[in-house]
Formats: sequence, structure tokens, C-alpha cells
Amino acid sequence: MSVLFICCGFVATAEQVVIAALGDSLTQGYGLPEQDGFVPQLGRWLQEQGADVRLINAGVSGDTTAGGAARVDWTLTPDVDGMIVALGGNDLLRGIDPAVSRANLEAILEAAGASDVDVLLVGMQAPGNYGAGYKEAFDAVYPELAQQFKTGYAASFFDGLTAEGDPDAARKYMQPDGIHPNADGVALIVKNLGPYVLELVTATQR
Repeated sequence: MSVLFICCGFVATAEQVVIAALGDSLTQGYGLPEQDGFVPQLGRWLQEQGADVRLINAGVSGDTTAGGAARVDWTLTPDVDGMIVALGGNDLLRGIDPAVSRANLEAILEAAGASDVDVLLVGMQAPGNYGAGYKEAFDAVYPELAQQFKTGYAASFFDGLTAEGDPDAARKYMQPDGIHPNADGVALIVKNLGPYVLELVTATQR
């Protein structure tokens, strides 16, 4: 599979931090004009905060944790300082065994560690329709791996959409498919995840 890596309009400098965003359609920007996708919006947000960061969009629509594990080695090019890992939604859609998802995410984090690349791991929560046991096992994967590998950790990609405490209110921030955020939804997601990414930037500079 060929993957298009899209940078956010920044010109690399010696001081610039390079972060790869390894993910699926949520990272890739499915259904949105390029400038409204997660990576470009995050890039502008970081720039507004005064952070000198170049983002690489390593999101592939439809990708699972297995896909991420398969391509992480060539995502981690020598210039990459940090990596956002936001995978697992498609594992849930396919009902993949949480133990398999865990093993794939472990492989990704091990590759990052071998390359001395700091990571922000973005969590994912399973719906209840697979049963309580599945949900408990899947939901535990992300915080446990973040602790094991000492990565940054954000509980959910979608936390910014439910910040007001009303899950139904999030619907207006979704595309008609009910799965992918619209441009306004992405802006809220970026506002929530942005501070975690700034922590990642700081970690790479230690």
C-alpha cells in the first residue's frame, strides 16, 4: 500500500520538531478538504501557540492497529522526533480481539522506543455491543500501554466533542456518517488534544 505523507506547509529548520501522526481516517482527514483535516488544523493550532513543529500526516483511511504496526518502521524516518499514535477505531468496527490490538500497539511503541522517538498515545473506548468483557479488555489497553512504555496519554480522540457533558450535542460536529468529525468537530478535537501534543513537543526537546 502506498501512503502519501503530507506536511503542513512548514519549512524545516534545525530547531524544528518533527512529529508524525500515525493513524487512520480520523488522522488522515476523511471527508474533509485538506486544510480542514486533523493534521493541518493541529499544525495551525501549534503555530498559534508559538511551537515550531512540522507535522507529517501518516494517517491511512481504514487502517487498523495491524496496519500501523506494519508501516511504523518506515514512518519513523531519521528526522522524526515524536509520534502521535491514534489507532484502534477500525479494530473496534471489525470486532478484533483486544489482545491482538494490544500486541500491535506494543509493536508500534517498541519501534518508537528503538528509534528514540517520544510518543503521545491516544486512547479509544469500545462500545457496549461486544459485551462487558470485551469492553473492559479493550478499554484497558491504552492506559496500561501508556504506563508500561511511559508515553504521553490522551484518553480519547473524541473527548473534545463531549467536553460539555452532553454526548448528544456531539452529533452536530459529525459528518453524516456519524463516525468522522466535520471541520468544526476537528477544531474542538484539536483544542482538546493540542496541549497533549505540546507536552510531546517538550518531551522531544529534553
